Amino acid sequence: MNLAVPTQSTVAAIGRRIRVMIVDDAVVVRGLFSRWVEAEPDLEVVASLRTGREAVTQIERADPDVVVLDVDMPDMDGIVALPLLLEKKRDLVVIMASTLTRRNAEISLRALSLGAADYIPKPTSNQEVAGSVSFRHDLIEKIRQLGLRSKRLRGVLARTAIPGDAKTALPAHARSAGHETAHPPIALRAIPATPPRVLLIGSSTGGPQALNLIVAQLAGVITRAPVLITQHMPPTFTAILAEHLARAANCPVREAREGEEINAGTIYIAPGGKHMTVARRDDIAVIAIEDGPLINFCKPAVDPLFASAAAVWGSKVFAVVLTGMGSDGLHGAQAVVAAGGTVMAQDEATSVVWGMPGQVATAGLCSAVLPINEIAPRLTRVFAGEKA
Repeated sequence: MNLAVPTQSTVAAIGRRIRVMIVDDAVVVRGLFSRWVEAEPDLEVVASLRTGREAVTQIERADPDVVVLDVDMPDMDGIVALPLLLEKKRDLVVIMASTLTRRNAEISLRALSLGAADYIPKPTSNQEVAGSVSFRHDLIEKIRQLGLRSKRLRGVLARTAIPGDAKTALPAHARSAGHETAHPPIALRAIPATPPRVLLIGSSTGGPQALNLIVAQLAGVITRAPVLITQHMPPTFTAILAEHLARAANCPVREAREGEEINAGTIYIAPGGKHMTVARRDDIAVIAIEDGPLINFCKPAVDPLFASAAAVWGSKVFAVVLTGMGSDGLHGAQAVVAAGGTVMAQDEATSVVWGMPGQVATAGLCSAVLPINEIAPRLTRVFAGEKA
């Protein structure tokens, strides 16, 4: 099965196939990953290694664009190898891979703060890894999209830089990005004069870093309105994310629970492996948790949250789409706009991947498309009733 989306166009854009190093102590996993990568016309495996120490030793010779780095390995594990790899190759894309345990979730999220571009949770057994279509799809697309963006940024880096205050607030793979691709002018909608009552946020690749930056500045919004977040993450990871965001926001943040009333002063996170939606019961807005099929290859997905919230709150909804691959959030954003609500997107320059926000921006659904460091201040003004 070939999962390639851009193939010849990807090769043409970067001048060569994306070079991939796979680092995992399990020979079965290395073999699977290698076969999947080599099946893609725009990707190639340049090294398949057992330990982090081997990766550090061979990084310069192999010259990969992307490293898929296991967390648990003998001799030198992934979290020790990560900074050593980035020290040897600053623009390297590192995707952390780990099984679904609390410890590995903590390590994977910590790795993002140390410069990893993203993470991918592995199924618990080799048989599940081999049989999971969604896992294969996610791995290949993360390698492709992050590798392609990194290659493009190398050309931009020498001639373009974003403002210093934004640069210092961003993860490594979103710094010095500039405007990567020429797009037609984005048509913006007016922000309604009536202050919104609820804030929705959807995010994926690069989302944990972006969410930490935003919620730390959202006190003026959180006291006025509930905040509901869907971040593409598996179980366990969302619980850890909630703990991290609670420290950043200094307010209650938790995985949402079925049937709980939605109130201002709390941030609700869609639980990993379930869709979070909104329902009205006895004229009260409550959380509804659904265990339906994947939507846009995701569970949780952004579209169900946005669409259900638009049905409950109508024009009082303010939805923000942050960095992420794919198009999840587009249909939900259309529902928000159709109900009279407002949509905002993160800009391309500060997005790790401008897939999700790019889809809603170029569709003409947004009232603002902003760098990550400008989003929270704008939201604070809008929710306070000020003219933005």
